[in-house]
Amino acid sequence: MKAIQFTNKTAQKIYADYISRIKRTTATLNKTDREEILMELNSHIYEGMMHKTPSSEIESLVDVTEQLGAPEEILKPLIAQKKLEQATRSFNPKHIFKALVLNISSSVVYVFFALLYLTLFGFVFAIIEKIKNPEYVGLFFKNGNFHLLGTRNPANSEELGLTEVLGNWFIPVMILCIIVLYMVITLLLRLKRKK
Repeated sequence: MKAIQFTNKTAQKIYADYISRIKRTTATLNKTDREEILMELNSHIYEGMMHKTPSSEIESLVDVTEQLGAPEEILKPLIAQKKLEQATRSFNPKHIFKALVLNISSSVVYVFFALLYLTLFGFVFAIIEKIKNPEYVGLFFKNGNFHLLGTRNPANSEELGLTEVLGNWFIPVMILCIIVLYMVITLLLRLKRKK
């Protein structure tokens, strides 16, 4: 990006501050996205300055930047969208978490996706508990019907007539469920983003 040069030092300082705020606001994005946004806003400033009536550079620049708005506010939805694109391309949990946090304020649907991802941590917790207490964690059936997936109360489990059906297969099945659910949720998130 080529920086705009002003003859007035104060105008140059205002411009540099605005560009610095854009850079700070877009810092979580990848380099390509950051540069794209910076060039776009710089272009808006340049065009705005060209269409202003000859007055002081400071007044014109302040007017243009006020019309654009504060970078922290105007870029929030764009950054959330870019983070979501990055997350659904990479399947990286860190990017997905950041995208959800950024998007959670914009839609209730993203709250639902956040809850689905939190469900995955429940499966991880069940695996850890199965390692610690193998006889009290699993997929339990009672009289041939599903009763419980998770941890049973050791005090009254014998009188309930619960039978754990997966045994040593519980951990591999939970890992498979985590992988499949993670992929499905992320693909659904990708489809939601495309709408």
